Amino acid sequence: MDKICKSFGANNVLQSVNFSLGTGEICALLGENGAGKSTLMNILGGVLPADSGSISLDGKPVSFTSPVDSLDAGIGFIHQELNLINDLTIYENMFLTHLPKKGLFLDARTMRSKTQELFNKMSIELDPSTMVRDLDASYKQIVEICRALMQDASVIIMDEPTTSLTEPEIQRVFTMMRSLKEQGVGIIFISHKLGEVMEICDRYTVLRDGNMVASGKVSETDPKQLATHMVGHEVVTDTAQRKTDYGEEMLRLEHLSDGVNFHDISLSVRRGEVLGVTGLLGDGRSELFQTVFGAMNTKYTGQIFLEGKPVHMKNTYQALAAGIAYLPRNRKENAILKDMSILDNGSLVHLPKIRRGVLIDFAKQERLFAQQEESLRIKMGDKYDLITSLSGGNQQKVVLAKWLMSDPKVLILDNPTQGVDVGAKEEIYAIIRRLSEEGVAIVVLSSEAQEIIRVCDRSIVLFHGREVGEVTGEEMNEHTIMYLATGGNQNESERA
Repeated sequence: MDKICKSFGANNVLQSVNFSLGTGEICALLGENGAGKSTLMNILGGVLPADSGSISLDGKPVSFTSPVDSLDAGIGFIHQELNLINDLTIYENMFLTHLPKKGLFLDARTMRSKTQELFNKMSIELDPSTMVRDLDASYKQIVEICRALMQDASVIIMDEPTTSLTEPEIQRVFTMMRSLKEQGVGIIFISHKLGEVMEICDRYTVLRDGNMVASGKVSETDPKQLATHMVGHEVVTDTAQRKTDYGEEMLRLEHLSDGVNFHDISLSVRRGEVLGVTGLLGDGRSELFQTVFGAMNTKYTGQIFLEGKPVHMKNTYQALAAGIAYLPRNRKENAILKDMSILDNGSLVHLPKIRRGVLIDFAKQERLFAQQEESLRIKMGDKYDLITSLSGGNQQKVVLAKWLMSDPKVLILDNPTQGVDVGAKEEIYAIIRRLSEEGVAIVVLSSEAQEIIRVCDRSIVLFHGREVGEVTGEEMNEHTIMYLATGGNQNESERA
């Protein structure tokens, strides 16, 4: 890609950017949210036209007017936001762009058999006839990756493919990537996880504010230097000073069970404390705190106490009124309204409090959102643009702003830095610590041990829906957390 330029109105997103990829090479494309990474790849993927510049594939100039053109040229694009259709089966999603037919009808048998053949090759235990809506986020991501492989792409763009995957699933994807590399496939790997970049990539290119600012061999750099290139200054990543003095107890769970996702969970969090809850995917932490927030319709046993008083949240409105806020883990499906503006998404929770009679006090709405925009450093155009005009990380900041505007007593953050770059992560961590200093009781749900260690005062570890340990002080390290999260302290019958 040579001298690519792209603007949206007065916003110059890409300014004469050069990018190259070799045969059998894995190249990391790095940058903060809003740096232009996704826009550059959308141009390569035929989603957007470039204002100027040129693209060559195998030394020949090419021009794409649609994603199908790009796909036909051998470029597979795995988007940051999943592009699967929930109401179709896995095998139907795999062949959406090139549906095989048998006479006048679709050849369902061929689609199923080819999908199963690929799954067997990758050791993926999925039934091709499963409806996509029945898959969790990690398996939806795996289906996306498989779909690109099914199309025999010579170039594959992976836009944050590991965001919602567990460590074993990530390693499975990496094994697949290495295999594709050996077959001569070029892979563009977009990720904010610099440890993954160091592990899997050969080369890197860094964008900042629409300009290419650095490139080179991964073997000749380190995560700290990459982070500095991305944000334009040295990034401070010191672990927060852990507190031991907290206020009164804000939230307590006693022997909470739903019989399916979590079993006999007892924990508490105090005013000003940051409590981590971690484990591997399927540990039940999201379902546990969705129950606390009134978002699960399932029955449970045990008791929930808020400020010392027993409560039973029948719905999220009651939880919000009581002072509980919950930032969900799946932004696209559970946190944003795609047909509404940035402003409305960022102030949705607070709308009942900014009414003037039956109307909304728009001046107050804009004023309150402007405070969050500045505090969270949200990169955006006009506040009345659709939320989908923002990068994934900036969408996450808008979602966080929505809940912060409710002035919560207990703030539950489920994977709060999903799709967020290294600089914005540190900003969010600083916000979490600031809120704890202001007396908010905070629960951070995350499968990333480094995140738990970085920001939490102590952490509960879950394994298959059961509490298997609590880590504090020197025990709060990756080795101990992973040992507990994989059931290392359980006997054989408990692990089974």
